[in-house]
Amino acid sequence: MTLDFAAVLSRWPMFLDGAFMTMKLAAGATLIGFAIGTLGAIARRSQVGWARRAATTYVEVIRNTPLLVQIFLVYFGLASIGLKLPAFTVALAALTINVGAYATEIMRAGFDSIHKGQIEAAECLALSRRQVYWHVVLLPAMERVYPALTSQFVLLMLASSICSQISAEELTAVANFVQSDTYRPFETYILVGLGYVLLSLAMRAGFWGLGLLLFPRRRRLGTSL
Repeated sequence: MTLDFAAVLSRWPMFLDGAFMTMKLAAGATLIGFAIGTLGAIARRSQVGWARRAATTYVEVIRNTPLLVQIFLVYFGLASIGLKLPAFTVALAALTINVGAYATEIMRAGFDSIHKGQIEAAECLALSRRQVYWHVVLLPAMERVYPALTSQFVLLMLASSICSQISAEELTAVANFVQSDTYRPFETYILVGLGYVLLSLAMRAGFWGLGLLLFPRRRRLGTSL
């Protein structure tokens, strides 16, 4: 077999568009999924029975079903009730629902790591309820689980390749088209694999920089995230 990348590389604008679409999916699902995960973690630790049960059911259902099945359920489920949304919107919704469940469990672990004595000490200092929750609970909890949380978001970006099954024009979907057009599947997927490596490194670098901004104590201590 002779490798010939010329025909594949000539489609570089298509790969660039696919990579951009992949990052849009990852960024949108990360932001919304983190919000869902934080609220889900609060609900799982809540004293309100229905909220705790609803959050637990959501997490268990999502974590015990394949992402591809979830994507198909959202895609065909919305279509069955007359909602014909673009493939990008459906893919974003499915990825958000998926990562929200995993973020819920990660954030719950962070909340559980906060000792009650720290909250009581903050209340003794006459901090408001909002200040206590932000400075003593949420930020320290997120700092402790930040590496696990960011790793999950990188995995989400890689898992977005499954969205090619519903014709979302992300990087893998572009690769499928290019290899069928050029008859160079090996070269195509070598380049796509390298593309995913670069996207992963870019996301990790971005999260590292964000961690330095969010957690200055780590920066002062010289502790890597």
